[in-house]
Amino acid sequence: MDERLTRTVKLISEEGVKKLFSSYVAIFGVGGVGSFAAEAVARSGVGRIAIIDGDTVSVSNMNRQLLATVKTLGCPKTEAMGQRICDIAPGVEITKFQGTYPNINIDLTDFDFIIDAIDDVKAKVELIVTAKNANIPIISCMGAGNKLYPELFEIADIYETREDPLARVMRRKLKARGVKDLPVVYSKERLKKTNSDDSTIGSAVFATGTAGLIAAGFAVRQLLY
Repeated sequence: MDERLTRTVKLISEEGVKKLFSSYVAIFGVGGVGSFAAEAVARSGVGRIAIIDGDTVSVSNMNRQLLATVKTLGCPKTEAMGQRICDIAPGVEITKFQGTYPNINIDLTDFDFIIDAIDDVKAKVELIVTAKNANIPIISCMGAGNKLYPELFEIADIYETREDPLARVMRRKLKARGVKDLPVVYSKERLKKTNSDDSTIGSAVFATGTAGLIAAGFAVRQLLY
């Protein structure tokens, strides 16, 4: 057994570690939420990971994204995240899709579990609907911007959420597409008003990171049990 996973074995047994190593998890969007989810999945021992993102690392990412460092500025996020995972778990098989869903050629049925950390509403809806129709387990992350209280994040069915504006929009659109249930990570915290007149959303690493870690924990538990 890989020595890096000895503490994990204590928690979930050798059989559990083997099960995770044989699993294939996809993280759609590796920004403030998705980068934490991807790293947590890798550190947990998942053997195959797909990372999907069409963006590059910028200075403004450095306050909340694990992959954002001085050395990775300007790099595609899939490359930066992929290298970070390789540095953590060299034995992991990484598939990188540089692009945005659904504008990339990707078969969701390849995956054992999907973590949706996409920002774009249209893309989120298409990913969720396609995954649900194909019976691929998925958890979707709602809004993590303008949040200061990470302890208010939780997992709930999309139709039981409140306070989250993104979840409100998603509820309406998913209902129209026939989605009857969906586990999501969301926060009951009311959005903070910013002092700026522009539409930029404020962010804090302890909020986005918490959302990503919660999503990763849910994914691991579903794969195990």
